[in-house]
Amino acid sequence: MAAETTSTSPTIDPYQFIPFSRSPDGTVTRNNNEYFLKPIAGEDLDPRVFFKDVPINSSNNTWIRIFLPREAIDSSSTRKLPLIVYYHGGGFVLGSVDDSIFHEFCSNVALEYPAVVVSVQYRLAPEYRLPAAYDDSMEALNWIKTTQDELLTKHADFSSCFLMGISAGANLAYHIGLRVAAQVEDLLPFKIKGLILQQPFIGGVKRTESELRLMNNQNFPVCLSDLMWELSLPHGADRDHEYCNLTMGGGSDLLDRIKQHGWKVLITATTGDPMIDRQIEMVKMMEQKALQVKSHYDEGGYHGIDLLEPEKRTAVPVIMKDFVTSAMAQQ
Repeated sequence: MAAETTSTSPTIDPYQFIPFSRSPDGTVTRNNNEYFLKPIAGEDLDPRVFFKDVPINSSNNTWIRIFLPREAIDSSSTRKLPLIVYYHGGGFVLGSVDDSIFHEFCSNVALEYPAVVVSVQYRLAPEYRLPAAYDDSMEALNWIKTTQDELLTKHADFSSCFLMGISAGANLAYHIGLRVAAQVEDLLPFKIKGLILQQPFIGGVKRTESELRLMNNQNFPVCLSDLMWELSLPHGADRDHEYCNLTMGGGSDLLDRIKQHGWKVLITATTGDPMIDRQIEMVKMMEQKALQVKSHYDEGGYHGIDLLEPEKRTAVPVIMKDFVTSAMAQQ
């Protein structure tokens, strides 16, 4: 459980959370020390799930990992499974498809639904600032659209696709959803049914009540969020940039396209997250635009709890399964 802050002033060094160091000239160096996430190891592998890695763009070192239940491969059934495109978290500066928490979560989703899950590795900041991660994610969608990979062509239902992510991955899923909504015909036969946004990583210049109250939260202090945005936003941009402040000016006009296409949106959050006020405001913005949005709030907790606590990595996919089932039933 996250500790409550005792001060509305930052008292934590954000660099203790990320393997970066800053030089006097302002440049940032990625250090070789261990990340707070660990690569997947043998004990993390679920024998019930098959996965394989496929390169997307060798110049950018981007790739995907495809997950699906072994039972689906072995079955003689021709029934295809929903396709979940997943974006990992890490504030746009950390994280990998290969990190054990993301791998285990995608394995659980593939088993619980069941579904074909495609987890996308995108370029990270500060080496590659936004919109690089968005561009990489769109490139991955276009690869999925045209692929002849049998795991997808044989087992994935391209007409029942969901974009899913946690934290920065939820931010990615949202922005990719906007891009797709603007050019939905270009991705046919790929059809989006909904967006699943877990604890979206968002911000803004003016502090919210929850950011002030949880300023020095020990799990994800506000200064860490600020630093990640500083490292990932385009040079010269502040936190009211459209990539960060999703409700600025009433939100993107492209949300009307999402409404027209009939996509459903699920936003999950926890009250112990400093970004909870912004996440609630995001839900209200969508409701005002008459989108089909559903929210799920857990009391307490902290940012990233859905991945960092093993029981949540198992329980959360169950919560989202009802949303997927409902969206798939919608014509």
